Amino acid sequence: MKSAQLPPVRVEPAVRQEIEGALREGESLSEFVEAAALQAARRRKAQEEFLARGRASLAEAKRTGEFYPAEEVLDRMRARLDQRMEEHRRQQQKPPARNT
Repeated sequence: MKSAQLPPVRVEPAVRQEIEGALREGESLSEFVEAAALQAARRRKAQEEFLARGRASLAEAKRTGEFYPAEEVLDRMRARLDQRMEEHRRQQQKPPARNT
């Protein structure tokens, strides 16, 4: 597949200087811009999908009349998070497996 070009972007010299200051060793400005553009596109897609799920959920709640209080949902989420964090702590405390 042939590669394509992104349109050139004009920026103030201070912006270019700041971006160049953030480059990692061996990274080109083009690589940075490509990665940043791809991350932004993926983030926007994820946001749109999140909003679509929320809208669908709201429509379903309105259709069925089944709503849940925010505190109840948050409490359940906190409990799940606490459980996962405790599992993670236990995993971190286990001694490393020995190869015999």
